Amino acid sequence: MTFRPGPRNLITDVAGLRVGNAADARLKSGTTVVMCDEPAVAGVQVLGGAPGTRETDLLEPHNLVQSINAIVLSGGSAFGLDAASGVQSVLREQGVGFEMRGARVPIVPAAILFDLTNGGDKDWGRHAPYRELGYEAARSAAADFAIGTEGAGTGALTSGLKGGLGSASTVMPDGTVLGALAAVNAAGSVTVGGTRHFWAAPFEIGDEFGGIGYPSPLPVDASDIRLKYRDQGGNTTIAVIATDAVLTNAQAKRLAVAAHDGFARAIWPAHTPADGDLIFSLATRLSGVAPQSGAAIDLYAAAGATMARAIARGIHAAAPAEDDLFPVWSAR
Repeated sequence: MTFRPGPRNLITDVAGLRVGNAADARLKSGTTVVMCDEPAVAGVQVLGGAPGTRETDLLEPHNLVQSINAIVLSGGSAFGLDAASGVQSVLREQGVGFEMRGARVPIVPAAILFDLTNGGDKDWGRHAPYRELGYEAARSAAADFAIGTEGAGTGALTSGLKGGLGSASTVMPDGTVLGALAAVNAAGSVTVGGTRHFWAAPFEIGDEFGGIGYPSPLPVDASDIRLKYRDQGGNTTIAVIATDAVLTNAQAKRLAVAAHDGFARAIWPAHTPADGDLIFSLATRLSGVAPQSGAAIDLYAAAGATMARAIARGIHAAAPAEDDLFPVWSAR
């Protein structure tokens, strides 16, 4: 099967989703929010050993709340979880949320990555700035948004290269759309050995992240384990996989599971004890199409491929900034 991207090659090719970014260049950190125009079915799968999360337990299919209003990806380690409160404020102003006896509570799961020691000035005083960054990101959410050194990817780092925020989309044969969004701050490497060739190269469409394919022959050090740091911290790739297909909560959970294959295809090594690798899933159901049998297998396979592309695109688009610790891919 030949995949093709949507018109934007962004997660917002999935109907019913908007994305907003907010960042502080001095801080070298930021926040990204996925806003759902209508409550969406959601799931989550955590495979890293050091996650930082909010409202993930409620996403399990057996629990009460069956849909959510937004998802937050943020820098700032545990401080960054405050960004979800800012997003909740925007949604509350709009009268959006889970209703219980006349009260409305916006449902905003969140995950964070560690960017506290990336060269930015984290002397923010009494209160961390992430609640306001979340509010700003939610207010700016739109169909078009920037990738690279933006939002939650602003201060991200990988092994030897600056990280970033990446996104990609895939149009399936039945007309349904998949989209991926990833803030890439991995302990491992996104490139093969010491080369500038991406591990995700087999899934690239056109030249969306350079078009240089795999190195030939593969370098002798291709399988060497290259880590950002040798200690147990400072990492995590957090992501969202979304579709407009009609999925149940259990199927959305399966979509998040399948999308983790994209981490393994794009990052070596992935899912380490020092990463908090996590993927949220969303199903807006606006296509009206419920994938059956072989189409469902194709959807889950494409989830991994789309995620791998999003990861590589985030690194490919990263831009240099003052006091960077690592170079950007374009300068390698």
